[in-house]
Amino acid sequence: MTTLPEEIDETTEQTQSPDIDSKYRLIILAAQRSKQLQRGARPRIEIDRTKHKPTRIALEEIVQGRVVFHATHDGDEAQAEV
Repeated sequence: MTTLPEEIDETTEQTQSPDIDSKYRLIILAAQRSKQLQRGARPRIEIDRTKHKPTRIALEEIVQGRVVFHATHDGDEAQAEV
């Protein structure tokens, strides 16, 4: 059975990130990702960078599950990976 390129992309892009369990974690992740975008990182979603600010792009990436993060339970904030 032959695998289509779209199927390969979908399986490699799926991540093992935990669910966003609070609005505070969402804001921290979005702020970290927004800083990455402001420093030149490329968006992980198809979006017009001239029409949307980095914060909006970061929130959309998180909602769509494109930002990989690892939650720690010892009081440290979550870290977004590039």
